[in-house]
Amino acid sequence: MDDRNMAAIIRLLERELEKKELPIVTKLADEHHDPFEILISTLLSLRTKDEVTAAATERLFALASTPEEMVGLAEEEIRKAIYPVGFYRNKAKTILHVCRELIDRFQSRVPDSIEELLTFRGVGRKTANLVVALGFNGAGLCVDTHVHRISNRIGYVRTKTPDETEFALRAKLPPEHWSRYNTLLVAFGRNICRPVSPLCSGCPVAAYCDRVGVKKSR
Repeated sequence: MDDRNMAAIIRLLERELEKKELPIVTKLADEHHDPFEILISTLLSLRTKDEVTAAATERLFALASTPEEMVGLAEEEIRKAIYPVGFYRNKAKTILHVCRELIDRFQSRVPDSIEELLTFRGVGRKTANLVVALGFNGAGLCVDTHVHRISNRIGYVRTKTPDETEFALRAKLPPEHWSRYNTLLVAFGRNICRPVSPLCSGCPVAAYCDRVGVKKSR
């Protein structure tokens, strides 16, 4: 694709997003603007459906809404509150670890830099970027499987892993699009640009897409 078309693609995806449900972490960010809730809900969302993440986040934050309150819970209480999110046992341990680290090292405040967030066990680049972008309106560029797949499919980048995609996008995607790019492509990837047999016949950006790797579409 011609890189100059990215601005047009972003505009079309913004219009498409108006018809769709926002990803749960974006929705929580818009409603509460709480970096701690965004951090915890993002950890819960990994390999978990949005509706399950939303319910688990609500149950957990009804019990504890600060790092101090969270470490006052038993691990079993957290497991019960977040079940049935994927890997709920490991996530309960991670949540307690993160909260203890927030208290001990950051005076209970979520750090606003990717580098500091990556020092927490269980926090990877996807989570760190999403917290920075949605929690602080900072220079976060979150790349998940949807962003990685679609950015390559349309021909904007040529990369093999999500981490490679993040750094390739940082080098060429205008910064004003970074915080919204994940939200736009997640909604687009779930509804139209699916991993298998994407809905190319109804795609709003079909005219700009190179369809890299697409063997079957509808």
